[in-house]
Amino acid sequence: MLTHLTIKNFALIEQLEMNFSGQLSIITGETGAGKSILLGALGLVLGKRADLTSLKDKEQKCVIEAQFKIDKYNLKSFFSDNDLDYEDVTIIRREILPSGKSRAFVNDSPVNLNELQELGDFLLDIHSQHQTRELSEEAYQIQILDAVAGNSEILGQYNIQLSEYKSVKARLKKLISEKDALAKEQDYNSFLLEELLAANLKEGEQLELEHIYEKLNNVEFIKEALDKSIALTNEEQIGIIQNIKEVKASLQKISGLTPEFSELAERVSSILIEFDDISNELYNLSEKLVNDPEQLDLVHQKLQTIYSLQKKHQVNSVEELLVIQNDLDTKVVLADDLENTINTLESEILKHVESLDVLADSISVNRKNAVPILTEKISSVLSQLGMPNARFQFEIKPSETYNTLGKDEVQLLFSANKGTDFGLLKKVASGGELSRIMLAVKSILAEYSKLPTIIFDEIDTGVSGEIAHKMGDIMKRMSAQMQVFAITHLPQIAAKGQQHYKVFKSAFGESTISELKLLSEEERITEIAEMLSGKDISDSALNHAKALLN
Repeated sequence: MLTHLTIKNFALIEQLEMNFSGQLSIITGETGAGKSILLGALGLVLGKRADLTSLKDKEQKCVIEAQFKIDKYNLKSFFSDNDLDYEDVTIIRREILPSGKSRAFVNDSPVNLNELQELGDFLLDIHSQHQTRELSEEAYQIQILDAVAGNSEILGQYNIQLSEYKSVKARLKKLISEKDALAKEQDYNSFLLEELLAANLKEGEQLELEHIYEKLNNVEFIKEALDKSIALTNEEQIGIIQNIKEVKASLQKISGLTPEFSELAERVSSILIEFDDISNELYNLSEKLVNDPEQLDLVHQKLQTIYSLQKKHQVNSVEELLVIQNDLDTKVVLADDLENTINTLESEILKHVESLDVLADSISVNRKNAVPILTEKISSVLSQLGMPNARFQFEIKPSETYNTLGKDEVQLLFSANKGTDFGLLKKVASGGELSRIMLAVKSILAEYSKLPTIIFDEIDTGVSGEIAHKMGDIMKRMSAQMQVFAITHLPQIAAKGQQHYKVFKSAFGESTISELKLLSEEERITEIAEMLSGKDISDSALNHAKALLN
């Protein structure tokens, strides 16, 4: 419930501060007096965008502050979800700075416009001629049915399932896309992997194979070099070993004379031992060296395979080929894992579909059961509003598509007069009829759901006399369950309010401002009399005004 409103420096309003009570409040005033300004200010509180044209004084900031009593609206979860401090009496403040920037606060915590709009939907419903078009929208028609059908709780369960279903479906779509992308490369990746696996690569083998290849490919040349070295080493008369032995014998003869000769003798002895070992190694290598064309061919083939794979994959080592082999193996395994995951998700989706269908069927049955109740209630209200022959039909058809409101497609058909065929509401109902139907719908919804504060902006356009009386009575009945504001030009409706506010303009020098005033009982009589007869108020108008108020 809106309890307090403060407006500073907005359009024609310098400063306005007003308290509001519950039930039915009337707002009247001449055309252009500023009623639209008041609605514009409340629109900013609800999160509408603003610009510098909203500022009366371009050098000062505009501040609009609205205070709401929200303890009966069950909004604690909203405040928690948006990390806001909950207060039973919540204050929304909107500021527009001279720079053009806009700021919004809920209980002094900054919020963005999306959060403000979402909260505003729970608090205030400004109903204008434009909003009457909602009646022609399928989603709004379904919401009306759901309110009467009591579908709120089951719709909550349905939407939890729908959210999970969409999440799993999105994952499935992504995985299928990944699988398709992998499938295009799968055959080629598998071929490359098999090729690498067939090569049976091992770390460090390339260098070893290259050494073996060089040895086998140069057997004769190596054999010749080794044999010559053996001959030079072991020639009986002039071989290197024989000569070293003689050097060693000569030095041993004088080694006892001085330490330096002894040291030289020891060094030659060491050389002899080392060279003797070299001679044995040369002999062993020569003996093992075999001309093996078959082994040479095998090594050559293996090296050619390695070189070919390195060229294909543009790398320079076996180690890099092994890294590529592991990557390909991962991709091939991933494709198989994706298939398994996709199968699992498809099973999950089938379970969600089963649950959604059960809930959607229950929702649909409840709606169908609510149709006769709703149509009877709307017809009853419209009969009071001068439309005794108005008839409605709700056509509910199953759909294959899951949306947030279930699986029903709904059309509201309308006939205003006897003997006329039913047609789509938006095509066959006039503007005046739509206004009365909307009022009827709102009054019925007030019985079944906790509507926010509602402001009817000239919903009485196109009606007068007894019908205006009835519209006023309906608004007054609604106000027993919720806060209702009615902006009106009709005295019959103005007289129904528990509070009556007047919007008017005042001139101060070169400046004009709009003001809002709570009228006293005497001022109400005068205002309603003026609505009846104009500026020149007659005694009969005053008496008529008193009669209306009584």
